[in-house]
Amino acid sequence: MIRFNCFAILILCSLSNLQESRADWPQFRGANRDGISTETGLVKSWPAGGPPLVWKATGLGGSYITPSVVNGVIYGGGYRGGNEVVWALDASTGKEIWSTSIAPANHDFNFDEGPRSTPTIDGELMFTLSGAGELNCLNNKSGKVIWTRNLKKDFGGKMMSGWGYSESPLVDGSKLLCMPGGSKGTVLALNKKTGKAIWQSSHLTDEAAYTCLVKAEIQNVPQYIAFTGRSLSGISSGTGEVLWSAARKGRTAVVPTPIVDGNRIWVTSGYNAGCNLFEVSKLGGKFSAKEIYADKGIKNHHGGAIKVGEHIYASSGVYIVCMEMKTGKVAWKERSVGKGALGYADGHLYLRSEKGPIALIEANPEKYVEKGRFDQPDRSKEKSWPHPVISDGRLYLLDMDILLSYNVKQ
Repeated sequence: MIRFNCFAILILCSLSNLQESRADWPQFRGANRDGISTETGLVKSWPAGGPPLVWKATGLGGSYITPSVVNGVIYGGGYRGGNEVVWALDASTGKEIWSTSIAPANHDFNFDEGPRSTPTIDGELMFTLSGAGELNCLNNKSGKVIWTRNLKKDFGGKMMSGWGYSESPLVDGSKLLCMPGGSKGTVLALNKKTGKAIWQSSHLTDEAAYTCLVKAEIQNVPQYIAFTGRSLSGISSGTGEVLWSAARKGRTAVVPTPIVDGNRIWVTSGYNAGCNLFEVSKLGGKFSAKEIYADKGIKNHHGGAIKVGEHIYASSGVYIVCMEMKTGKVAWKERSVGKGALGYADGHLYLRSEKGPIALIEANPEKYVEKGRFDQPDRSKEKSWPHPVISDGRLYLLDMDILLSYNVKQ
């Protein structure tokens, strides 16, 4: 009996550890929109051919979407024939659970091979945004559409340039938030269950960029951080009023998600715009934002930046760069696999080159330490823009209509 009890305890402890290590990826850049997975127990290096490939799903439809993963189900979408569809796959096998057509395939913007907005999963609800601005709420168990709104027709939406809407909608309690942009208001809050408008930020009317909203609490005030081609702003979560705003001019396309650290916010964009650090203060009930620095050390186009400890890691041109956030001082830069998109888990960066190769890099502010790389099989002719996703011991890589699942668990 004693031996049996010890064995049972060992099993329970093992199951508990597996459950604790699991990290869902319910929206773009993960649970906190920071590109960080909280999983542990992942492999610390890769063999020459990369980690083991568990399965490959094909025929998903052309897509630049970074998938979401929740409770053993993967969500994404693509163009199939003349339609834009969203789909759900079994994470253990890659088999399709359901697919739903949500809009006609739109070829009116640049890079028209597929949609680009990561689905946001909240309970049994799924929120998707097409490049043309069709915002949909679906039941993620069945794929049934619950409601639809159009950011252009219903809310006067306008983009800063011609690549189509690309953000992942943000859920905050009962609200769903996104950025239609335009004269009626840059930021929009809807009732997530009905799609009814709650407020639109009429005092901020910048055109929408390709960035995602980030939820923050600065000086004990809940707010949403909105980053556009003209400014960086804090929007009251309750009313949609502009709490503070700082001019910050982007060029052509502003894509990366802001990094919020207390009352400091770091942003970057490409086309030689560089990076900036702002500090938000509150005095006498009024907010203000001050620029700490403007620098060219990181000029991230679209692969995202990740803060680990006191340093930020990001692709900048053909280099990956490590920068101290508070000073803007570059600690190191390396060519690695070239320009690409980043994810982070268990002490390591996962860098996916837009040309295909993937590298595992130690998140080390002292020096560049590569722990393995491999070439993705069955590469499409398109650039590998979807970000790497690390969830439940798997690394997911989407390339147009192919999704690959790798085992990265120790």
